[in-house]
Amino acid sequence: MILLQAEQIQKAYGIDIILQDINLQIQTGERIGLVGVNGAGKSTLMKILAGQLSYDSGTIRKPKEVTLGYLAQNSGLESERTIREEMLSVFTHLQAEEQELRKLEERMGDPEVLADTKRYEQILEDYSRRSESFKERGGYSYEANIRGVLHGLRFSDMDVNTPIKTLSGGQKTRLALAKLLLQAPSILLLDEPTNYLDIETLTWLETYLVNYDGAILLVSHDRYFLDKLVTVVYEIERTRATRYPGNYSEFLDMKAAKLEQELKRFEKQQEEIAKLEDFIARNIARASTTKRAQSRRKQLEKIDRMDRPMMHTKSAHFSFDIAKMSGNLVLKVNDLSVGYPDHVLSRHLSFEVEREERIALVGPNGIGKSTLLKTIVEKLPAVNGTFQLGSNVTIGYYDQEHRVLNETKTVLAEIWDDYPHMQEKDVRTLLGNFLFSGDDVQKRIRELSGGERARVSLAKLMLKEANFLILDEPTNHLDLFSKEVLENALFDYPGTILFVSHDRYFLNKIATRVLELSPNGVTSYLGNYDYYVEKKEELAQLASEAAAQNAARKGTAAPAPDKSNYELDKEAKRRERQRQRRLEEIEAAIAEREERIAKWEEELCLPEVYTDHLQAKERNDSIQQAKEEIEKLYEEWSELSE
Repeated sequence: MILLQAEQIQKAYGIDIILQDINLQIQTGERIGLVGVNGAGKSTLMKILAGQLSYDSGTIRKPKEVTLGYLAQNSGLESERTIREEMLSVFTHLQAEEQELRKLEERMGDPEVLADTKRYEQILEDYSRRSESFKERGGYSYEANIRGVLHGLRFSDMDVNTPIKTLSGGQKTRLALAKLLLQAPSILLLDEPTNYLDIETLTWLETYLVNYDGAILLVSHDRYFLDKLVTVVYEIERTRATRYPGNYSEFLDMKAAKLEQELKRFEKQQEEIAKLEDFIARNIARASTTKRAQSRRKQLEKIDRMDRPMMHTKSAHFSFDIAKMSGNLVLKVNDLSVGYPDHVLSRHLSFEVEREERIALVGPNGIGKSTLLKTIVEKLPAVNGTFQLGSNVTIGYYDQEHRVLNETKTVLAEIWDDYPHMQEKDVRTLLGNFLFSGDDVQKRIRELSGGERARVSLAKLMLKEANFLILDEPTNHLDLFSKEVLENALFDYPGTILFVSHDRYFLNKIATRVLELSPNGVTSYLGNYDYYVEKKEELAQLASEAAAQNAARKGTAAPAPDKSNYELDKEAKRRERQRQRRLEEIEAAIAEREERIAKWEEELCLPEVYTDHLQAKERNDSIQQAKEEIEKLYEEWSELSE
């Protein structure tokens, strides 16, 4: 079923055409990725489809029963309510129905009603119908859904009675996403939903959206996320949209193949045109062949000439090089603690970095990944322990907040002041490679977007020719194509890299080793991100099996003596699996009691039951007891979910 269809959509601002002849349709169950360079019009199209922006011409068709939910980029939830109140507001209709059911239950227990068989039967029939509708619409599960979504989006450690106005911008954005997921519209329109999410939360969101009942249209710069989720890609390029079936990687392959075919057709047509033009030029003046030449000229005029395919969208292009080679040992960290004197984030960090390694630092938000990088580049002092750079090591540091940039300078001055020996034309050529052309180089740094600031920082980093790059979230704010250019530049870089990133696609392509930070140490995994995830799961399973075997041999629970951080982590994984099993048991128990309630409610409709006041009372008492048990089970579910 087609849920939404857009035909020939056009949008312009003055003489600047943003979207032209856009055709897009969303069908039941589709997961669609909307891609294109920054400024291509992706967010504009999302706003048009969501009804938040007008369009100049075209048609959008949507059945009345189809609902839309839109999450704008970096749009935080603003409310005077608490977290719990705001989430419950999604289900006011169910709360009202629940109150009506409670009133009907009270009436069924009224002696006067019980004495009037016909009246009791009518109320019971009404109750049965409403109860079934209430159950089908999630009346018994909406509280659990709220807890589950808040837990998945990292609000489980927060008091649900916290006023929303006291939350940070990132928390408000995640809460806006939580509310939208609970509303469960027919079509989810998500513009950069992965902002402010750590890797663990991203993984949860992927799973949630893969199993989402409705259709999804999303804009994201997270290629790993797109590959896991989407089944269709629409690319907006030069104001028009093209549809590709498959995920993001398949889209790249299909687009490359399509461009190659178009180029071959163009070149074949050019050969045909050249032959015709040559024949005409050689034969038009000769009496014996002029008619044939005129015929070829008419043939030439009828040809629908193809434009040369643009093989590459305009994107930054650059590479990193080194001025000199470092020694084999680039960095040695010994029992280092990072953070602040009154708040240590991570301690007992010991590891070495060797030349040409590309090492990714991973771990939960707040564990001290960026703090460790700042400590190594001496932006922050070490709390304890030591670190030492190897011989001939020169550091190039990329700060995700771009504090190295001077807000008052122009783009041109920001580069030229640091490298005054360069000629202006060379600085402009360099900036052109980073997509700053013409008057763009005279923009003040404070006027730049996040992506533009990132490109200026990368330009400065490239000029430094350092042999040890320390990068803090280098892909933030970059569009998909700029990320690919950065990846290729770093992949060919002859030096050493230590970096932090939440971009799992980037992690996978660049990292040759992964260091996982914990509060009390660091664990090394020799491989890329996929290897790290696979190895953690494998080791967790082995540790769980070993603990079970050990406990079975001793006839007691597995002991927990002096354990390494790694072993503690594996034990935590085991406890997590036990928690998940108990959650499943509780959900099954709730479902079983709900089935009993439905059975008793059906029995209350039988003449031999509703005419017997004792049997009717017995069923009502059983229903009430089962509901109390369900409430207790939900309480346990809530505690385990936190």
